Amino acid sequence: MSIVTMRANLTDSDIRTLIKGPTEDARAQAAHKICRCIEDAELSADDRAHAEGIISIMAQDAAVLVRRALAVALKNSPKLPREIANKLARDLDSIALPVIMNSPSLTDSDLVEIVRASPPAKQVAVASREKLTATVTGALSAYAVSEAVERALANDNAAFDETGLQSALQRFPEISSVTAAMVRRETLPVSVTEKLVAMVTGELFDHLVNNHELPPQIAIDLAMGARERATIDIVEQAARQSDLPRFVQQLNLNGRLTPSLLMRGLCLGHLDFVEHAMAELGGLPHQRMWLLMHDSGPLGLKAAFDRAGLPPRLFSSFRAAVEVYHSVEREAAAQDRITFRKRMLERTLTLFQSVPKDDLDYLLDKLDASGLQSERVAAI
Repeated sequence: MSIVTMRANLTDSDIRTLIKGPTEDARAQAAHKICRCIEDAELSADDRAHAEGIISIMAQDAAVLVRRALAVALKNSPKLPREIANKLARDLDSIALPVIMNSPSLTDSDLVEIVRASPPAKQVAVASREKLTATVTGALSAYAVSEAVERALANDNAAFDETGLQSALQRFPEISSVTAAMVRRETLPVSVTEKLVAMVTGELFDHLVNNHELPPQIAIDLAMGARERATIDIVEQAARQSDLPRFVQQLNLNGRLTPSLLMRGLCLGHLDFVEHAMAELGGLPHQRMWLLMHDSGPLGLKAAFDRAGLPPRLFSSFRAAVEVYHSVEREAAAQDRITFRKRMLERTLTLFQSVPKDDLDYLLDKLDASGLQSERVAAI
């Protein structure tokens, strides 16, 4: 519909009724008709300015019915000017909520301001939008009521970054509906998954285990407080999500990059994790630590080991495990991750004399899970 057609469909009576109609109902009906015509018309720049003038008149009408007619008719329209959309968003809930929930004219900065300055109903309306950026969900996590945070978490089209998720957990650790919505999200950062395991039970616990690739025994270990043993399996998730350096940094900040943890990681073939961990402990860039650890000479690995501050008693086992890793890696079977893991575990059994008993028990558990323990008991 062109502006000519729009004007043809609008009578002088429509405009007069909008401005001087005898009743609120009459003015509201005129407002709705005019808004539909504006929405359907193809407007030039001049025509758009004329239409926006009419819209502005409606937005200033004292009658709630007129302003609501405007809000409902143009809630999904890009022709609703941003300034008017923000004005309506500050209006009564019956007028504001349709606009807040739907208007494409509202920018991220507008939505963040609504979250920060508005009462709960409008925060929930923001959370109910079809799509949300991490900027908006971050504001919801930091400032909104739990109902709004839960609503956004339940929306698969709402993007959350790690900071937003952590903020929601920090603010609402006891609100089960919030943690439940978070557990049911399609993907979660490793650091968030780790916290959730210790917070949920029952069906949510099972959902976390089954849908976020967290092995059941590891989830049990975490829930019981055996954090270090569980960490080596969470590292696998970190590697898949490309956030291993940050994950290692968090472990170090919490005092969890222990020598036994690194030994477990090495014996299970997680050399990338060990490299990043030693770089973190030694205060070196990862590339520099990699060069030291993979130096073909006799001194590089020892220098890396000492720089990371690991105990001298573990060096012989550590060096042997690195050599095993390289020998297994050269084999064609190393292309298969499961076979690679089994070969690593088989060949590191000979190192058990220098590994603490707790580490031995853990590795035996891994062997059992791989169906190898019965074959290797005699060797021990």
